[in-house]
Amino acid sequence: MENRVLSGMRPTGQLHLGHYHGVLKNWMELQNKYDSYFFVADWHAFTTHYSDKIDLKTNVADMVIDWLAVGINPNTSTIFVQSKVPEHAELHLLLSMTTPLSWLERVPSYKDQQEKLKTKDLGTYGFLGYPLLQSADILMYKAGLVPVGEDQVAHIELTREVARRFNYVYGREADFEKKAEASISKIGKKQAKSYRSLRKAYQETGDTEALAKAQALLKEQQNITLTDRERLLGYIEGLGKIILPEPESLLTKASKMPGLDGQKMSKSYGNTISLRDSEEQVEAKIRRMPTDPARIKLTDAGDPNKCPVWQLHEVYSDEQTCDWVKDGCTHAKMGCVECKQPVINSIQVELLPIQEGIAKYQSDPKLISQIIHEGSEKARSVAQETMTEVREAMGIIY
Repeated sequence: MENRVLSGMRPTGQLHLGHYHGVLKNWMELQNKYDSYFFVADWHAFTTHYSDKIDLKTNVADMVIDWLAVGINPNTSTIFVQSKVPEHAELHLLLSMTTPLSWLERVPSYKDQQEKLKTKDLGTYGFLGYPLLQSADILMYKAGLVPVGEDQVAHIELTREVARRFNYVYGREADFEKKAEASISKIGKKQAKSYRSLRKAYQETGDTEALAKAQALLKEQQNITLTDRERLLGYIEGLGKIILPEPESLLTKASKMPGLDGQKMSKSYGNTISLRDSEEQVEAKIRRMPTDPARIKLTDAGDPNKCPVWQLHEVYSDEQTCDWVKDGCTHAKMGCVECKQPVINSIQVELLPIQEGIAKYQSDPKLISQIIHEGSEKARSVAQETMTEVREAMGIIY
């Protein structure tokens, strides 16, 4: 579905400001533009934390509560939990039958993560195969767009290759051409003539503009079934019926949220401010932040570009405050404690309405269970439709 987006998060710990600025704010925009599916990727948590005693039940509920508190709307978005849609596991298994091992081994994050997480034993199939489970998550809902950062684009490319290979192997129905010609007759004489002309131009000369026009023509058709449309999309390229459409990456801006040490805010670096940190905890964390090492005494001049606190000012402070910080630091007019106060105030103000929302949803656990149940049931009904097509294509209909 061109208008459908899908994204998920692993419930491996508390959400922090990096998640809020890097992911959740983007989701809030997307839910008003697209048919949005947001899921708690609880199975994915086991790819790197299989031996850790994570309280998944609490983490899953807390994650959904945090999403709701920041503004993810269950009336406009489908919020669900991966493990409540077992079809994800079935599609992952079936896709593994056609996916070459070398494709998984070359995913950039495979070796990068092994290097970063040396303390964990990641020599498991689950870790090698998690990009394929991710592909199954996306292809299950025929999501046209997947919001990702630049470091995740390779995963979407893998998903496109997996879909292409599956369609090539299993999209060849018996009497495919005969069925495709029958589908053409359903779109009307004028449109059929245009479709044939565009298909010929693409197949004979590789005219990509003709391909795009033919695809657009089919998307406008209201009087044909989804099966007819997918069959005719495949017929343009001569591949066979397209069972699993290839998704596109929806590139999101890199999060500008720095951690307490100046690195990217991340649980693995232990440099986060949680969405649930109290005013006192926020103040204590900012107060402990390192500053420009050249500023030993109050009279020593500093350089904001060498100070992690300055990075937070760039996120939270207005132009006037930033000018005040630069002047006060470079001319030793103020101390680091004074410099940190506007950041403390801004973060506390930002977290206040979120935490009020968290408290509201925490007081109604039945509502959270209902939202998860209804979202997962809706997601599962879509997943079952996809799996019916996949099983039919593979001949698993006995």
